[in-house]
Amino acid sequence: MYEVTVKKQFAAAHRLLDYPDRCSRLHGHSWVVEVSVSGTELDENGMLIDFKEAKKLVGEVIDGLDHQYLNELEFFSQPGRETNPTAENIARYIFNCLRAVFKNSLKLSGVRVWESSDTCAFYSEGR
Repeated sequence: MYEVTVKKQFAAAHRLLDYPDRCSRLHGHSWVVEVSVSGTELDENGMLIDFKEAKKLVGEVIDGLDHQYLNELEFFSQPGRETNPTAENIARYIFNCLRAVFKNSLKLSGVRVWESSDTCAFYSEGR
């Protein structure tokens, strides 16, 4: 089994609803996202996926988050079902967006979202 990971960054603001600390106030982060895909077969160039192609596919999702107020995005703001834009939920959101992008012999292994240099959350399915 091979696994490839690409890393992208975005800047965005959020606030945590009903949270009893300062993170309930509007603030921002320079988020770092790691997306891993796995598979058993390499292409004719000896690659699971070209890093350039993987970065492009991941970038299409990440670009939609860059310089946004995350609480206002549809995934986090459905009336009556507001979801806190925590690192965990952002990882799940990105995973869900990329699920159909990586197909054929590739499996989306997981998404890790770094909120700071020493705190992150990881989301995967069936690990």
